[in-house]
Amino acid sequence: MFEEEITLPSGVDLWGGRRCDDGDWSYQGSFGGPDHPTIIAPPGGIPLRVLGAEGTALAGDNATSVIAGVRIVAADVSAPDGKSSIAMILSTGARAIVSDSKIIAGNGKDGEPGEDADTERAPDGVVGNTGANACTVDAAVGALPVITVCGDGIESTGGYGGDGGLDVGGAGAPGQPALAGDPERDSRAGLGADQTRCEDGSDGADGADGGRADGASGPGFLSDDGWIGIRGEDGTKGGVGYGGGGGGGSKSRGLMFACPTSRPQSGAAGGSGGSGGCGGRGGFGGGYGGASIGIVALEGTDLTVANTDVFTGKGGNGGVGGTGQLGGVGGQGAHGGVGFVDAMWNACKGGTGGNGGRGGDAGGGLGGASIGIAYVVPNFAIRPGTTIVPGRPGDGGLAGNAGPEDEVGKGENGPQGQLVAFPAAGEPLH
Repeated sequence: MFEEEITLPSGVDLWGGRRCDDGDWSYQGSFGGPDHPTIIAPPGGIPLRVLGAEGTALAGDNATSVIAGVRIVAADVSAPDGKSSIAMILSTGARAIVSDSKIIAGNGKDGEPGEDADTERAPDGVVGNTGANACTVDAAVGALPVITVCGDGIESTGGYGGDGGLDVGGAGAPGQPALAGDPERDSRAGLGADQTRCEDGSDGADGADGGRADGASGPGFLSDDGWIGIRGEDGTKGGVGYGGGGGGGSKSRGLMFACPTSRPQSGAAGGSGGSGGCGGRGGFGGGYGGASIGIVALEGTDLTVANTDVFTGKGGNGGVGGTGQLGGVGGQGAHGGVGFVDAMWNACKGGTGGNGGRGGDAGGGLGGASIGIAYVVPNFAIRPGTTIVPGRPGDGGLAGNAGPEDEVGKGENGPQGQLVAFPAAGEPLH
């Protein structure tokens, strides 16, 4: 029995099941029986590898390795990725004949859950600035805007308040960013006072939620380390809340009122809009489950399997996707300045910034494969007496915040079958 990984150079044979009691190394009473194979069962790693012919001393017809009379057993979760169980790998260009043997792969490990985004909500918007009162400054400039800086060059700005005037108040400024394609929901600025009182700035729209990302799909990839699955997609960031519009400015002179001659003459200035809250960050995709594969045959290999049993275990389940972060709360719009006397019109209020959108929930990871022979365009032949029994593939992971029966954003179940083809290196997955 070998409790270690074995690597065969191309063209080197491995004959197990020989009778060694009398030192004659014959097959008498041993190789012909099913209960006396040579066991290769290391506690970790890939039990048996066959290297390709390139770069070896052997070439041509002599480059084919014969593996006979062995029982190859891969322990659960023993592959180099720490997830899969793979009994045998044929490296690119390797040639092998496997006969009179048993090949057994253990179970794969469940994929790790995707990391959740921050549990604390994204940064909130900023409260707007209050406008100057009437008759207090010579030039009542509208309240200055406030800005939420959300990173990645994303900002939300509340609109300027309108200037205070003598006979006419100034209009405020709209909040930013502008809501492209939907002017009815834009954070419009309030009009300044004229024959009628000023108007408040309108509230900013909420940022769009990130939604739910797609679950992992596709067969995965084969490599010298075995099988590499696919993670679920990361959740997208929520949209920034739109800034509130600035409130309109007022005026200081009317039929029944005016500033005292001893004071500055400007009317009350409008309050600025609050800035929007930042969008929440998306969660991270769920990890793929580990595979259970009897034989991995990489590109350009030549494989013959005769009178051999191949059994695989269960693929690991895909990991659940991470949950998104809550968006920040929009800042309140500020009040405009007040009139000097009760009869003088007050300036108007800025609109409240919109709430940031919630970060998207991530998709679930791909379930682990359970495959007898996984191959990349090899030449292979399955001879009589060969039995291939794959186990159950792993279930795809659920998306973040998804219920047990919610299929949206769920990863696909792992590939499963006696023989499953994979794309060659550089080919797109379908």
